[in-house]
Amino acid sequence: MCLFLFSVAFSNLAIPQQAQPVGNTSLETFATLHKESCHRLEYLVERQKQLCILSDKMIQVLQTGAMQAVEECQHQFRHSRWNCSTVENSTDIFGGVLKFKSRESAFVHALSSAALAHAVARACSRGELNECSCDARVRKRTPRHWQWGGCSEDIRYGEMYSRDFVDSKEDKNSDEGLVNLHNNEAGRRAVRSRMQRVCKCHGMSGSCSVRVCWRRLPQLRLVGDALTTRYEGASHVKVSSMVVERKRGKNIRKLRPVHSDMKKPNKTDLVYLEESPDYCEPNEELGILGTKGRTCNRTSAGLDGCRLLCCGRGYQTRVRDHEEKCRCRFVWCCKVHCEVCRFKRDHHVCN
Repeated sequence: MCLFLFSVAFSNLAIPQQAQPVGNTSLETFATLHKESCHRLEYLVERQKQLCILSDKMIQVLQTGAMQAVEECQHQFRHSRWNCSTVENSTDIFGGVLKFKSRESAFVHALSSAALAHAVARACSRGELNECSCDARVRKRTPRHWQWGGCSEDIRYGEMYSRDFVDSKEDKNSDEGLVNLHNNEAGRRAVRSRMQRVCKCHGMSGSCSVRVCWRRLPQLRLVGDALTTRYEGASHVKVSSMVVERKRGKNIRKLRPVHSDMKKPNKTDLVYLEESPDYCEPNEELGILGTKGRTCNRTSAGLDGCRLLCCGRGYQTRVRDHEEKCRCRFVWCCKVHCEVCRFKRDHHVCN
């Protein structure tokens, strides 16, 4: 499971900030404290602790990636019955929801691995990490009408670190581990396939005689949008084994659709093993809040509509007072004066 990544985001990590060194003793003391801090993170497996020890700055990058993943998850699911709500004072940030091998679990795994790869690649290009910088390998290509330059963000290193850190938690010999590894990789591919080429013109009088280009990471929102589309079309799979003779009788485990008439999932699809739990009613054990009290859209036929979001229980309409700026005008120079308009608005709340 990827819950450890979100635990990093919400934990109070007492990793000391590096002080100005006064001789070798200060460096040795800092290294010892950092090593001890990494070992105290009990939710990390041994390989993750090793990666933590290697870089004192990577923990902050992990926290950034995890927080961005939570925020993006909550944005993408803001209109759904399960709105990616978090549970306070728990190592299971999403409660017990991710204990189900459902399509929601698939989305969270893909998004968390994508967000980590994204955060690491961005930190590399900003010079925040000593282990990496800009991606110089793209400069080996020689296009006709433009040339590589600038600082291409190194998604290869971001993917490599995400794969090393996130995937080390999974057991590829278990059904759940095989599915999680597939979804982790699908998340990273969603970032890589949306890398953008950005160019800037150089030349006399705007002639653009030389065009210098570099590769830039996509906004995480674009990645979240793409994974949400994959979530909606996620494949219900089972794990099947087959013996391959050319592998000297080795048993190969593959993900297959539950129903034979369904399309075999490719490497960018999200996959799940179990149907989702009921998100309509509260479930304290799983950390599910239910949809009672959620605001719904009476005129929408989508997931945010009152019929679907309220699970057929109906809704109440409440009138609330609102204030907003209105009749704004520009006054020379240089102010904008606005009036405050008060009006009533209907709010529809699920029973």
